[in-house]
Amino acid sequence: MNVAVLFGGPSAEHDVSCASALGVIRALAAGGHRGVAVGITRDGEYRLVPDEVLDKLRDRSGVARAIDDALEVTGPAVELRRGTTALAICAADDPTTVLAECDVVFPALHGPFGEDGVLQGLLESMRVPYVGCGVTASAVGMNKIAMKRAFAAEGVPVTPWVWFDVQRWRTATDPSALVEGLRWPLFVKPASMGSSIGITRVGAPEELAAAVEEALRHDSFVLVEQGVTGREIECGVLGGWTPEASVVGEVAVAGWFDYQQKYLGDADPMTVPAVLPDGISASVRDLALRAFTAIGGWGLARVDFFYDEAAGEVYVNELNTMPGFTAHSMYPKVWAATGISYPQLVSRLVELAFER
Repeated sequence: MNVAVLFGGPSAEHDVSCASALGVIRALAAGGHRGVAVGITRDGEYRLVPDEVLDKLRDRSGVARAIDDALEVTGPAVELRRGTTALAICAADDPTTVLAECDVVFPALHGPFGEDGVLQGLLESMRVPYVGCGVTASAVGMNKIAMKRAFAAEGVPVTPWVWFDVQRWRTATDPSALVEGLRWPLFVKPASMGSSIGITRVGAPEELAAAVEEALRHDSFVLVEQGVTGREIECGVLGGWTPEASVVGEVAVAGWFDYQQKYLGDADPMTVPAVLPDGISASVRDLALRAFTAIGGWGLARVDFFYDEAAGEVYVNELNTMPGFTAHSMYPKVWAATGISYPQLVSRLVELAFER
């Protein structure tokens, strides 16, 4: 297949997407596919990355930090159009000039614009097959408030939480009343953002205002969750009508798994498979599938959990419909441990795009 890998974009997760895309391009090549890299600038322009740029990066190894092993948005400006088979990548200054045609799109984009149903809607309108969840599931999976509601409707256990918008926050006479009923510490998050961007751990009431203002830099809606003392567990989901769950992995870090530790550290904090009681591993895998079904998922997702060992309870934290695909990312690692290599994984995702 000729696979258009879209990456970059205007969201705060631009750099993470650039790293994910290079991993996908390499895996596609190893699986016998041709990856065509289309970068999206921070202001929304599309650029076709030249093949010679990809050739220089394809076999590079030994980069310690995941965020440094990445593509760059470069090359001539292009437009995306419906082609004779699926997607036509045309010169922006002359749309009649087709620079490449692709059978399917792999949107290696994270965050708003790329992971929230916006790009999926564009591809649907052009009748172009694409990897991952559809419009509705992408939108629900990106918005943590809608996601929590979907989980609650299907009986998927989550930690106690509240939400409010910027208007309620600005006009509240007693801001602390907005989080009444939750036990400290709290985690304050933008409703629609990933990679731990905009998230703050709040240990006392006097820290709440600064945390909310940080979240509001990224979104007009804020989610506040009650903190859990427990282990951070992750599980991959892969499939269509009958999805499967991977083995379970664990993230072991000091504090919580923030952006710094995810992408800017030299150490690999992930253990795959996680050392857990058999019953807990089975519960995590079952809940991962239930969470995926709750949002109407298709193709792939990574589901993140908290395991409270003292209470013996497992909670779903959130679901990511386009998880990281960097060299250090959990999603390809848990599937490799399950018996599906990175190249096999991306090939299966391409197949699922056509099945849907």
